[in-house]
Amino acid sequence: MFVGQDFPPAIGGPEVTQTHNTHNVEQAASDLVERIYWGETCLAYIIRTSFLPDKTTFLTPPDYKQQVGYIVYPAGGEIQRHIHRSLERHVVGTSEVLVVKKGRCEIEIYNDERELVATRELREGDIMLMVGGGHGFRMLEDTVFLEIKQGPYIGVDEKERF
Repeated sequence: MFVGQDFPPAIGGPEVTQTHNTHNVEQAASDLVERIYWGETCLAYIIRTSFLPDKTTFLTPPDYKQQVGYIVYPAGGEIQRHIHRSLERHVVGTSEVLVVKKGRCEIEIYNDERELVATRELREGDIMLMVGGGHGFRMLEDTVFLEIKQGPYIGVDEKERF
Protein backbone atom coordinates (compact mmCIF):
# COMPACT_ATOMS: atom_id res chain seq x y z
CA MET A 1 0.00 0.00 0.00
CA PHE A 2 1.13 3.51 -0.64
CA VAL A 3 0.17 5.95 2.09
CA GLY A 4 0.09 9.68 1.56
CA GLN A 5 0.96 9.34 -2.11
CA ASP A 6 1.91 12.57 -3.93
CA PHE A 7 -1.41 14.43 -3.69
CA PRO A 8 -1.81 18.16 -3.26
CA PRO A 9 -2.67 19.06 0.32
CA ALA A 10 -6.25 19.88 1.20
CA ILE A 11 -6.96 23.54 1.75
CA GLY A 12 -7.48 23.77 5.48
CA GLY A 13 -6.32 20.19 5.87
CA PRO A 14 -3.09 18.37 6.68
CA GLU A 15 -0.26 18.25 4.18
CA VAL A 16 0.11 14.82 2.66
CA THR A 17 3.56 13.27 2.56
CA GLN A 18 4.74 10.25 0.64
CA THR A 19 5.44 7.07 2.59
CA HIS A 20 5.57 3.64 0.95
CA ASN A 21 4.51 0.32 2.48
CA THR A 22 3.66 1.56 5.95
CA HIS A 23 3.62 -1.56 8.15
CA ASN A 24 0.74 -0.46 10.42
CA VAL A 25 -1.53 0.23 7.46
CA GLU A 26 -0.59 -3.09 5.84
CA GLN A 27 -1.35 -5.01 9.03
CA ALA A 28 -4.65 -3.23 9.71
CA ALA A 29 -5.82 -3.72 6.15
CA SER A 30 -4.73 -7.33 5.74
CA ASP A 31 -8.22 -8.72 6.34
CA LEU A 32 -9.98 -5.94 4.43
CA VAL A 33 -7.80 -5.67 1.31
CA GLU A 34 -6.85 -8.93 -0.36
CA ARG A 35 -4.45 -9.18 -3.26
CA ILE A 36 -4.88 -12.35 -5.29
CA TYR A 37 -1.69 -13.58 -6.95
CA TRP A 38 -0.70 -16.25 -9.40
CA GLY A 39 2.99 -16.75 -8.74
CA GLU A 40 4.55 -13.28 -8.76
CA THR A 41 1.69 -11.75 -10.76
CA CYS A 42 -1.08 -9.85 -9.03
CA LEU A 43 -4.41 -10.62 -10.69
CA ALA A 44 -6.94 -8.82 -8.50
CA TYR A 45 -7.61 -6.75 -5.42
CA ILE A 46 -10.68 -7.35 -3.27
CA ILE A 47 -11.42 -4.32 -1.08
CA ARG A 48 -14.05 -4.94 1.58
CA THR A 49 -16.69 -2.32 2.26
CA SER A 50 -15.47 -1.79 5.84
CA PHE A 51 -11.95 -0.73 4.76
CA LEU A 52 -11.74 2.95 5.66
CA PRO A 53 -8.23 4.33 6.18
CA ASP A 54 -7.67 7.42 8.33
CA LYS A 55 -5.19 8.95 5.87
CA THR A 56 -4.73 9.02 2.12
CA THR A 57 -3.88 5.49 1.03
CA PHE A 58 -3.32 4.16 -2.47
CA LEU A 59 -3.71 0.42 -2.80
CA THR A 60 -2.06 0.13 -6.19
CA PRO A 61 1.58 0.88 -7.02
CA PRO A 62 2.29 4.02 -9.10
CA ASP A 63 3.11 2.02 -12.25
CA TYR A 64 -0.29 0.28 -12.54
CA LYS A 65 -2.52 1.32 -15.46
CA GLN A 66 -5.40 1.96 -13.04
CA GLN A 67 -4.82 3.78 -9.77
CA VAL A 68 -7.10 2.93 -6.84
CA GLY A 69 -6.85 4.75 -3.56
CA TYR A 70 -8.69 6.50 -0.78
CA ILE A 71 -8.18 10.25 -0.46
CA VAL A 72 -8.89 11.46 3.08
CA TYR A 73 -9.70 15.08 3.95
CA PRO A 74 -10.90 16.55 7.23
CA ALA A 75 -14.21 18.38 7.67
CA GLY A 76 -13.80 21.86 6.25
CA GLY A 77 -11.01 20.75 3.93
CA GLU A 78 -11.33 21.50 0.23
CA ILE A 79 -9.90 20.22 -2.99
CA GLN A 80 -8.52 23.17 -4.91
CA ARG A 81 -10.31 23.59 -8.22
CA HIS A 82 -8.31 22.17 -11.07
CA ILE A 83 -8.38 20.64 -14.52
CA HIS A 84 -6.62 17.53 -15.71
CA ARG A 85 -4.07 18.27 -18.40
CA SER A 86 -4.25 16.47 -21.71
CA LEU A 87 -1.47 13.94 -21.36
CA GLU A 88 -0.79 11.18 -23.80
CA ARG A 89 -0.43 7.84 -22.05
CA HIS A 90 0.32 4.47 -23.56
CA VAL A 91 -1.78 1.81 -21.86
CA VAL A 92 -1.78 -1.85 -22.87
CA GLY A 93 -4.67 -4.00 -21.74
CA THR A 94 -7.74 -3.17 -19.71
CA SER A 95 -8.00 -3.05 -15.96
CA GLU A 96 -11.41 -2.88 -14.39
CA VAL A 97 -12.92 -1.73 -11.11
CA LEU A 98 -16.31 -3.06 -10.02
CA VAL A 99 -18.21 -1.77 -7.01
CA VAL A 100 -21.04 -3.98 -5.77
CA LYS A 101 -23.82 -1.43 -5.25
CA LYS A 102 -26.48 -4.04 -4.43
CA GLY A 103 -26.61 -7.77 -3.90
CA ARG A 104 -24.11 -10.59 -3.61
CA CYS A 105 -22.09 -12.54 -6.14
CA GLU A 106 -19.15 -14.88 -6.54
CA ILE A 107 -16.17 -13.88 -8.62
CA GLU A 108 -13.91 -16.47 -10.19
CA ILE A 109 -10.40 -15.20 -10.91
CA TYR A 110 -8.31 -16.87 -13.63
CA ASN A 111 -4.67 -16.61 -14.64
CA ASP A 112 -3.54 -15.86 -18.21
CA GLU A 113 -3.68 -19.61 -19.00
CA ARG A 114 -7.42 -19.53 -18.15
CA GLU A 115 -6.88 -21.65 -15.02
CA LEU A 116 -9.03 -20.92 -11.96
CA VAL A 117 -6.89 -19.31 -9.25
CA ALA A 118 -9.45 -18.14 -6.68
CA THR A 119 -13.16 -17.77 -5.96
CA ARG A 120 -14.41 -15.06 -3.62
CA GLU A 121 -17.80 -13.81 -2.51
CA LEU A 122 -18.46 -10.11 -3.03
CA ARG A 123 -21.12 -8.27 -1.03
CA GLU A 124 -22.72 -4.86 -1.20
CA GLY A 125 -20.06 -2.15 -0.93
CA ASP A 126 -17.13 -4.42 -1.81
CA ILE A 127 -14.77 -3.30 -4.57
CA MET A 128 -12.88 -5.51 -7.01
CA LEU A 129 -9.93 -4.33 -9.12
CA MET A 130 -8.78 -6.66 -11.89
CA VAL A 131 -5.20 -6.00 -12.94
CA GLY A 132 -4.42 -9.24 -14.78
CA GLY A 133 -5.81 -12.58 -15.87
CA GLY A 134 -9.53 -13.10 -16.38
CA HIS A 135 -12.72 -13.29 -14.39
CA GLY A 136 -16.30 -14.47 -14.34
CA PHE A 137 -19.26 -13.92 -12.03
CA ARG A 138 -22.16 -15.89 -10.63
CA MET A 139 -24.92 -13.86 -9.01
CA LEU A 140 -26.09 -15.15 -5.62
CA GLU A 141 -28.71 -12.39 -5.33
CA ASP A 142 -30.03 -9.69 -7.65
CA THR A 143 -26.86 -7.66 -8.16
CA VAL A 144 -25.97 -4.19 -9.44
CA PHE A 145 -22.35 -3.27 -10.28
CA LEU A 146 -20.77 0.11 -10.85
CA GLU A 147 -18.09 -0.62 -13.47
CA ILE A 148 -15.09 1.67 -14.01
CA LYS A 149 -12.46 1.06 -16.68
CA GLN A 150 -10.45 3.05 -19.15
CA GLY A 151 -12.09 3.72 -22.50
CA PRO A 152 -13.01 4.05 -25.17
CA TYR A 153 -15.12 0.90 -25.30
CA ILE A 154 -14.57 -0.82 -28.63
CA GLY A 155 -17.24 -3.50 -28.39
CA VAL A 156 -17.20 -7.26 -28.03
CA ASP A 157 -13.83 -7.60 -29.76
CA GLU A 158 -12.05 -6.32 -26.66
CA LYS A 159 -13.04 -9.47 -24.72
CA GLU A 160 -11.99 -13.07 -25.28
CA ARG A 161 -14.56 -15.39 -23.73
CA PHE A 162 -13.55 -18.84 -22.47
